[in-house]
Amino acid sequence: MIKTVSTNPYGDQKPGTSGLRKKVPVFQQKNYAENFIQSIFDSLEGFEGQTLVIGGDGRYYNREVIQKAIKMAAANGFGRVLVGRGGILSTPAASNIIRKYKAFGGIVLSASHNPGGPTEDFGIKYNVGNGGPAPEKVTDAIFARTKVIDSYRIAEVADVNLDLESSHQVENMTVTVIDPVADYAELMESLFDFGAIRKLIAGGFRVVFDAMSAVTGPYAKEIIEKRLGAPKGSVMNFIPLPDFGGHHPDPNLVHARALYETMMAPDAPDFGAASDGDGDRNLIIGKGIFVTPSDSLAMLAANAHLAPGYAKGLAGIARSMPTSGAADRVAEKLGIGLYETPTGWKFFGNLLDEGLATICGEESAGTGSNHVREKDGLWAVLLWLNILAVRKESALDIARKHWATYGRNYYSRHDYEEVDSDAANSLITALRDKLATLPGKSFGALTVENADDFSYNDPVDKSVSKNQGIRILFKGGSRVVYRLSGTGTSGATLRVYIERFEADSARHDLDTQAALGDLITVADEIAEIKKRTGRDAPSVIT
Repeated sequence: MIKTVSTNPYGDQKPGTSGLRKKVPVFQQKNYAENFIQSIFDSLEGFEGQTLVIGGDGRYYNREVIQKAIKMAAANGFGRVLVGRGGILSTPAASNIIRKYKAFGGIVLSASHNPGGPTEDFGIKYNVGNGGPAPEKVTDAIFARTKVIDSYRIAEVADVNLDLESSHQVENMTVTVIDPVADYAELMESLFDFGAIRKLIAGGFRVVFDAMSAVTGPYAKEIIEKRLGAPKGSVMNFIPLPDFGGHHPDPNLVHARALYETMMAPDAPDFGAASDGDGDRNLIIGKGIFVTPSDSLAMLAANAHLAPGYAKGLAGIARSMPTSGAADRVAEKLGIGLYETPTGWKFFGNLLDEGLATICGEESAGTGSNHVREKDGLWAVLLWLNILAVRKESALDIARKHWATYGRNYYSRHDYEEVDSDAANSLITALRDKLATLPGKSFGALTVENADDFSYNDPVDKSVSKNQGIRILFKGGSRVVYRLSGTGTSGATLRVYIERFEADSARHDLDTQAALGDLITVADEIAEIKKRTGRDAPSVIT
């Protein structure tokens, strides 16, 4: 039986850079999740009888919303749903499933790297038929619908058993519970030289991967231990937990500190890595070296041809604007295009679909390629392992040789989390108001060459995205970027990106924060961060 339920709109359902994210109690309000899901369906056309992919990162409230989504998909006319066993699908795996089975789209339930639990974060986002996040024109339509929605449709049936791979009938729709790992593992084996990596590991090369009690656990267990032969225990925290074991599943040097300390010890493994809540971010730490996400993007792009899936070379490289310029010099040397986009993986979709870019990356630990339309944490780890297996050098040696060839971009991100929203918006407004007055001004030895609010003109669909981040560019190639993040669920997160290019190889072993010291001081001075936010220091430095 299909039921139409009357409802009232909520005014706070505007999707951010990657879907709608709120605290679990917000989603548990009457009809809150149903309103947003129905608004997604109401904003789409032509899905009658089509396939919808549904899955999530296993966080608290994941299973409940999956059941709602299945029943609503049936009531709205979808012909088939593919859902991961246990409700589990990493974000890149969901993208792969959409693409492989030519699904109409997918609903991905995740708040990415944010904490999980009864009072923590939850999220819903819609991915389109290419496997990537819905573009702004779709998310704008969804938001517009949420503001006027007055009813939703749902099938009144029993819950589907998500723990057994089998098929079920819900009204006229077939629900198939699938192995969440198999298709993704098969894709990875097609891209990388598993034989070379197996040989590397068999020779005593030690790998440690921290799944952070999140979704990549089953994927890493299958690939790294079973298929590549790493000893049992190489993949840590591999069981996805609704609250991520009480930890924050963000693969950075604060929340993955134990891994960092392991890799800096005298008896460290050869290679360490981690991924986040939904499996789309990565942390790369070689023995004795943390590789920043910006550097990792550049180094992967420079060496990608060593993996079978990229042996023919790259069409181009795309990076988000706040990501360092390290990849730019790789693109220049390779003679390929470099595309600078706003933050948000959805902006890479057109470039990938059009064949303009092959590898993409964001400073926020997201790296990926044209194999799916999402960033992919485990993919980045496997590409690193492939490169290490072929070059037979350590990650530290590869990094030093890269810097010697291309120069080093000292780079850091300072996050001020849960800042009062009014204070954060006031800070950004004040910055915008003074942009025209900054060029030519000196702050100690630093002179502002240009200042703007980044705007992106998509070369494929010609769309324009304005106000994507404030850039202060200094003579000599240094810069500071300010953005308000769209990935949090309470207050505002002010992100400040600080970067200095150093060509002199004799200065490539400086402490990053020391190398950026004067820029960090100037970043606060220009934006009046302490004065306007009341914060004496960032919440997180990466």
